[in-house]
Amino acid sequence: MATKYKLCSFKTCPWVHRAAIVLQEKNIAYDIEYIDRDNRPEWFLAISPHSKVPVLIVDEETALFESNAIAEYLDEVTEPRLHPSDPLDRAYNRAWNDFVPVCRKITHLTDATDEEDLAKRCEGVRDIFEKLEGALSKRDNDGPYFNGPDFSLTDASYAPIFMRFTLFDRIHPLGLIEEFPLLEAWRNALMDRPSVIAGVVPDFEDYWRQVLRDRGRWAAQFIPGAAAAE
Repeated sequence: MATKYKLCSFKTCPWVHRAAIVLQEKNIAYDIEYIDRDNRPEWFLAISPHSKVPVLIVDEETALFESNAIAEYLDEVTEPRLHPSDPLDRAYNRAWNDFVPVCRKITHLTDATDEEDLAKRCEGVRDIFEKLEGALSKRDNDGPYFNGPDFSLTDASYAPIFMRFTLFDRIHPLGLIEEFPLLEAWRNALMDRPSVIAGVVPDFEDYWRQVLRDRGRWAAQFIPGAAAAE
């Protein structure tokens, strides 16, 4: 009997997107349930120690939390393996996967309160981009992915971050990622990956923009028809 999977999600969460990409890459059938961020049900709070998504429920019994743990589990139980076969390469990939939480600064660009605050946040993002560009420059491959032609868990880890950066960059061009050609090429390849596109709700960009409008963030002023927060 096939294993049953249910993914608990917020519609804009990059960490859920990471898990969904792995499920898509492995062609694993799964259900998805969207949790109300402002009214999280008791059954969900009982299985999520941090009260956060993602949570992957396996066979209606075991609840896995933390996107990295979920991705590693899925990679162990279902082909094709997305981690490199070489132990050193695999460890190198895991190390860069552990860097992903630092990259939440990238998705928090939308929290800027004004142009000056955005400029400060961009400096933090530039520092992250420099580190990632350095990592890519040390890889002995021609891309387009982190390890070369083969998509990996590391690609799944960073794709959600880059997608949300790209959506922000479209409404308010920053001229930032263009400073890092290897990173930009990696980002472009990830944005075209079918699993990355399928790992979010349909018309995700429109939904993302609507959320930005509804929250009344300063950055919302760059979306047609939206007003900035006072």
